[in-house]
Amino acid sequence: MASRPARPARTARTAALAALLLATGTACGGQDGAPTAEVAQQSPARDRIGTLSIHTAQGPRACTASVVNSPRRNLLVTAAHCVQSRRIGLLDGLVFTPGYRNGSTPYGTWPVQAITVDPRWAADDDPEYDVAFVTVGPVGGRQVEDAVGGNPIGTGQGFGLSVSVTGYPNESDEPITCAARTSSQSATQERFDCGGYTDGTSGSPWVSGDGAVVGVIGGYQEGGDTPGTSYSVTFDRRVSDLYRKATG
Repeated sequence: MASRPARPARTARTAALAALLLATGTACGGQDGAPTAEVAQQSPARDRIGTLSIHTAQGPRACTASVVNSPRRNLLVTAAHCVQSRRIGLLDGLVFTPGYRNGSTPYGTWPVQAITVDPRWAADDDPEYDVAFVTVGPVGGRQVEDAVGGNPIGTGQGFGLSVSVTGYPNESDEPITCAARTSSQSATQERFDCGGYTDGTSGSPWVSGDGAVVGVIGGYQEGGDTPGTSYSVTFDRRVSDLYRKATG
């Protein structure tokens, strides 16, 4: 997996983003017998997850992101392909809206100030490094983690974890969620099977039972080319090194 996947990703697919993002699509179908995601009921933990959109909360959507613990209390995690590609460069004008639901922005909209990706992603869109940390600016003198809290990053935890995955399909104004168990796609990529993860859900956090983010939809096939199977880079030293760079 040294080169960019040929198949489409789960980033935004709207006319307004066509000039900014690679055209993307997702085929229908999934794994036989796999569960299907349901509408995520509001909770403080889920309000740490939100939309990445262009300029405003109601603007064209790019992906999903979530707040993670950091020393400056201003950090998100998402997939690298959500915020940068070799052809497009960095995507400008992004804002993060935690807890977005049916047009409501209960915690405000937070401007993206900086994006940290691995140099190997920046150089070649290498799916082994499809993770990004995103720094957002304060709103009303508060940092985003002060407003909604954050989850720790969990690395080196292996496969077979029970996780909940919450994200925002572009066609919905409410997030979806599913409980699933991770499995190995390769030594450095993992997967879970659950239907409903369509365009916009790239970057959705995989939250383990102890509240740690142990993956984000991305990596192999930029997160998956059907809505029934999703992938992530295995959260290991690659991710802990990138986190240290983002918070250093």
